[in-house]
Amino acid sequence: MSNAIAKEQEVLLEVKNLKKYFPVKKGLIQRVVGQVRAVDGVTFQIRKGETLGLVGESGCGKSTTGMTLLKLQEPTEGEIIYRGQHLEKLSVAAMRPYRREMQIIFQDPFSSLDPRMMIYDIVAEPLRIHKLASGGGIEKRVYELLDVVGLNSKHAKRYPHEFSGGQRQRIGVARALAVEPKLIVCDEPVSALDVSIQAQVINLLEDLQNEFDLTYLFIAHDLSVVKHISDRVAVMYLGQVVEIADSTELYLNPSHPYTKALLSSIPVPKVTQQKKKRILLQGDVPSPMNQPSGCYFRTRCRYAQVLCAEEQPHLRIVDKDHLAACHFYENLKEK
Repeated sequence: MSNAIAKEQEVLLEVKNLKKYFPVKKGLIQRVVGQVRAVDGVTFQIRKGETLGLVGESGCGKSTTGMTLLKLQEPTEGEIIYRGQHLEKLSVAAMRPYRREMQIIFQDPFSSLDPRMMIYDIVAEPLRIHKLASGGGIEKRVYELLDVVGLNSKHAKRYPHEFSGGQRQRIGVARALAVEPKLIVCDEPVSALDVSIQAQVINLLEDLQNEFDLTYLFIAHDLSVVKHISDRVAVMYLGQVVEIADSTELYLNPSHPYTKALLSSIPVPKVTQQKKKRILLQGDVPSPMNQPSGCYFRTRCRYAQVLCAEEQPHLRIVDKDHLAACHFYENLKEK
């Protein structure tokens, strides 16, 4: 984990009430009959030099949030403020300078690499697009980047299918680093890898963060990995951030019923002989096309009351730098 001190850091990226809806069409004339609310009013900040973990169940909108704040998906509504500049209304041409500063490492290290291109060309492509090097300078920079991520110049003339999953993810990291970014969205970068390889990639990301002063939005569903790498953690449920806090604080004192249930699912090694009370959530996750009234989590929450169906809770201060969207978070203190 980086040594970021939250209160002293400047805000690099701020997201306010970010929404991304996908229209549902039906019939011959493709009439819009509904909206899939993949991201539904997300608000958070990412401070310079820190790692913000973003966790939640599959389908909660984590990856869509990352893609939208980079404008790989156009936002439906909300604000994306990067270093004081509003990005949400910028044209493709106006966004190009910010593309260099904001990069992404994709979840699947195979499908994110063009199988027809050699590794040399994959890493060199962003250098050519942004005119950061030419001629022999490109070759020198490509070999430098491969060395930084633990590969060597011999790998440059090979194709993606000739590498293991961990090596392919290192190539993806090298491509992201090529343009010297300030912010990298890590979209579940280790979920498709073996456990031993996961540790290697996580350690690589941490080393690169310290060496190049990088800022990460680390998207994952593995809570143990997120705890290890993150300075702060934001928890998403059904398109919304329901809790955000310092990593240690969130894992020790969760203030939202959903967060508490997620943390109870983390496996405990047998050697510790420590018993953990599991919280089994009842029912299924509601459809993002038809969310419940009030609090989206109330249909699965044992603390739900009448107010939860009538009024949607918003993030509020629970403790210093700890926010939760729950009307009755005090009840979680009960044993």
